[in-house]
Amino acid sequence: MSKSAKPGRKKLDDFLFDDWIVKEYRRTNGGFTALILLISTANLAVVPLRSTYTHMVGDELDWHQFTLLMRGAGVPWDGVLIVPVTDEDGGPIEDQRAVEELRALEDRVNEDRMAVNEGHFFDNWGRRMKVEPATVN
Repeated sequence: MSKSAKPGRKKLDDFLFDDWIVKEYRRTNGGFTALILLISTANLAVVPLRSTYTHMVGDELDWHQFTLLMRGAGVPWDGVLIVPVTDEDGGPIEDQRAVEELRALEDRVNEDRMAVNEGHFFDNWGRRMKVEPATVN
């Protein structure tokens, strides 16, 4: 179980990755597939850098462990978009479907940066973020 969701904590808060992943896992029937996009947010842009997917079959992953895994991408990133996907039975999806959905997600984010709000967007500290429309001052 993630650190912040260990027994003794009274309430789980979706604002933090460690709590979100526990709540998301509990919502499913045996896990989910996480579509993951590492994002650069420099200069008000939302630029996908790398993508992957993983099958989540437990809630033991915390933010520190997640960031260690993402280091393997070999790029500095400011944010991560995670979109949980389940099959008809509420569990992880097949690999081929994950690849197809990941490509479609990348296309949506490249076309419209607001698409990151379709999923769960976290900064590099594991805190939830939201992309707002850019406005002229």
